[in-house]
This record gives sequence, C-alpha cells and structure tokens, in this order.
Amino acid sequence: MFKKSCLTAAMLATCLASPLAMAQTEIQWWHSMGGALGEWVNDLAKDFNSSQKDYKVVPVFKGTYDESMTAAIAAFRAGNAPHILQVFEVGTATMMASKGAIKPVADLMKESGVKFDPKAYVPAVSGYYTAPNGQMMSFPFNSSTTVLHYNKDAFKAAGLDPEKPPLTWPEVTLSAAKLKAAGHKCPFTTSWQSWTQLESFSTWHNVEFATKANGFNGLDTRLAFNTPLHVRHIDNLANMSKQGLFVYKGRGNTADATFVSGECAMITGSSALYGNVKRNAKFTGGISTLPYYPDVPNNQQNTVIGGASLWVMSGKPAAEYKGVAQFFNYLSNAEVQAKSHQRTGYLPLTIAAYELTEKSGFYKQNPGTDVSVTQMIRKTTDKSRGIRLGNFVQIRTIIDEEMENVWSGKKTAKEGIDAAIARGNEQLERFQKANKG
Repeated sequence: MFKKSCLTAAMLATCLASPLAMAQTEIQWWHSMGGALGEWVNDLAKDFNSSQKDYKVVPVFKGTYDESMTAAIAAFRAGNAPHILQVFEVGTATMMASKGAIKPVADLMKESGVKFDPKAYVPAVSGYYTAPNGQMMSFPFNSSTTVLHYNKDAFKAAGLDPEKPPLTWPEVTLSAAKLKAAGHKCPFTTSWQSWTQLESFSTWHNVEFATKANGFNGLDTRLAFNTPLHVRHIDNLANMSKQGLFVYKGRGNTADATFVSGECAMITGSSALYGNVKRNAKFTGGISTLPYYPDVPNNQQNTVIGGASLWVMSGKPAAEYKGVAQFFNYLSNAEVQAKSHQRTGYLPLTIAAYELTEKSGFYKQNPGTDVSVTQMIRKTTDKSRGIRLGNFVQIRTIIDEEMENVWSGKKTAKEGIDAAIARGNEQLERFQKANKG
C-alpha cells in the first residue's frame, strides 16, 4: 500500500531528484506585441521552454511600447522589474542613459559563459544598439524598416501595372491620382509619420535629421529637418492631402488596419506589416522601397531601423541571468531567426539568417520580402546610420502634433516643421542637462 508514496528516506531522495520535482527558473519577459505578433512571441517562448528543462520564459503583454516602458520603470523602482524588457528603438538613448537600471547584453553573455558575436548581426542593426565605447547594450529582437506596401488588386482595377509600384514621390502622386479616379477614397496613407516621412526620409536621401551624426556623437545634438528638401516634401504631402490623394489616418500604426482592410491602396509603414497582410488581407499585397526624389543627389542611401530590442534589467541573481543568456542564445540561432523573418516581415537580424532565407527560395516565392533587407544592408554614412535621441518619444509626439496642424491646413509645411524643431530642441536640451554626468 506504500509503493506509490515517498515515505522512506531513500524513496524521498529519489522523488526530489526526479525531473518533475526540479523547479524551473522563471524568466519574466515584458513585451508589446499584440495580435499575430503576440502569437509569434508566445511561440518563441514556448519553443525555447520545450528545448530545455532548466528555465521557463514567461512572456507578458504590457500594452504599447510607451506603456510597457513606463510600467517597467515603475516596477524597477519598486524592486520587481522583469528580467527582459522589449523597448522600441526611440527609447534606446533613454535606456543607455539609465546605467543603474540595465545590464548590458555584452556583459550578460560574457558573465554567463555564452558565446556572443555582435559581428554576426546585420551592421545597421547591431550598430544602433552599441554604445560609443563599442559595447553592445541590448539584444536585437524585432527590427524593421520603412517600406511601401501597395494593393496589387487595386492597382490593376485602376489601370496601373500591379508589378510596377511607384518608386519615386512624383510616381506615388500619379498613382494616387489614378486610384482616386478609379473610385478609391484613400489612395495613399502612412503609419508612423515621423519615422517614415522625416526620419527614414532623411537617411534615405542622405541628409541630416539631427546634428552630431543624428545624435550618435553627443547629447548636444539638435534637430535639423528644416532643409528645403524636408519642407518641399511635407508641402507636397499637404497638397496631396488637400486633393484627397493622401488621407491621414492617425498616429502610430493606426493606418495599418485601413490598408489591410483594403480601404487604403498604398501605405508607407513598417516592413513588419507583411505578416498581417499575408494573414488577413483579402487582396494580393506588394512591397516596394520607400519612395524618393530622383533629383536629390545620393538618394536611396539606406533607411533607418525600427522595431525594438530586448533590454536586461539589473539586480537579478546570476542564476537567473544565465537563463536570460540561454534564451538570447536560442534567439540567435540562424534557423530561429530565419523562421521569424519569414513569418513576420521583420528583418533577419543575422547575416546567416538572411543567407538561409535566400537559399531556401523564400524571396523568389514571396516577391518584395527582401526589400527591407536590401534597404538596410547598404553602406551607411554619418547621416544614415540611424537616429538616436534622448526624449525621442516626446519628440515624436511633438512631430505628430505639428504635422497634424499641417494636414488640417492650420499651418504651412514650414511653420509646422519650424515649430516641431523648436519644441523638439527643448526636449533635447532637457535630456542633455539631465544626463551631463
């Protein structure tokens, strides 16, 4: 009657030593991925957890990027921060300045005895998350860039060649006019207007968005997107808005849903919209490069990184950090990277993952999915390496407000841009003073 119980000392020792009795070390991962991308994050954690028995990664959705970052700061102050926090790219400078709150990923991997080679990553990705001293601060995770998505069915119905998307801004205007004439009420829209129409627009044309190499070379950087080219572009979009060719659909990625539903025929936004289009759209989607002005010298340089990286919060036991390092090592695997890239539209973060995807024939079978990669692997300049500013979240909100004034006709393009720069520079000065030491 006692055969199934652990009553004797010997039997008790056996029970305690069994795999079922061994407690797994939990790793808390706070993220901001909803919908199809949330399922992807959950699958990554599930696959890692089933690959070993020592650690259990627990993904927790904490709302938008802004909300999760705010929640993590509050949790850190209260002494219960997560092990891993997903932070969008505009929060990078703020996280780098939070020295006591974070543990650099380079230190984490070294201390945990896990091999980690930053050179294995696409340079435009690893460089963005690397400090001036060459130390990699966060782990690249979901990196995207700006592209043009278009509705091939809508193009065909409007008499446009569905295999020849507009490559330049003048061509976008002409395509939008034909789409409108064919009955489309929203020929063109955009997500993340600061990212697509000012930040990536600047690097794509190899012009400064901000001084000091767009913030990479010092905290005394100031905004510089008031050139004649920037004013011309925003003025052109304002004119398109008046004619009903460009329809503003709101901040952040609000406009994404209007493209997936078929309401809007073209959208500049994240390459990661691909997964949503593939899964939910009732039309055939196409992907092309971010449009450019053909008369501008050195156009089509490279676009900037978007998406987010994974930051490790400080103050955790070494045993738990080993689990974080093992998880990052798993995410670095070329097959895992390639699978994620093909599923979501995010960039393949390592050269090996890109080569694996290309070798598999994925790009040939899914035309346009390599656009984001080819835009990012070009040689970068000081003007196109990326944009890393303090208080960037607040600056983007300011840009949203001022661009909305332009689209509504309350301000001219120049007035809106000048106001955005004056207000944005106040945020940069504030960040510089707060981080002098």
